[in-house]
Amino acid sequence: MSKVCAICGKGQQSGNKVSHSNRKYRRTWGANVQKVKVVNVNGSTQSLYVCTRCLRSGAVERA
Repeated sequence: MSKVCAICGKGQQSGNKVSHSNRKYRRTWGANVQKVKVVNVNGSTQSLYVCTRCLRSGAVERA
């Protein structure tokens, strides 16, 4: 499954996981993307991976 939003391009971020003893090591966070059916400009439907921020803001019209 692709972890990149088709609308805004939001993808994977990286950073440090910090333990209680303050040891640090690299880890990644994936974007919260959902597979939804979207109505295109010409009226046809297409299945895309869209992040939940774009879904909430109304950036896409669901089929």
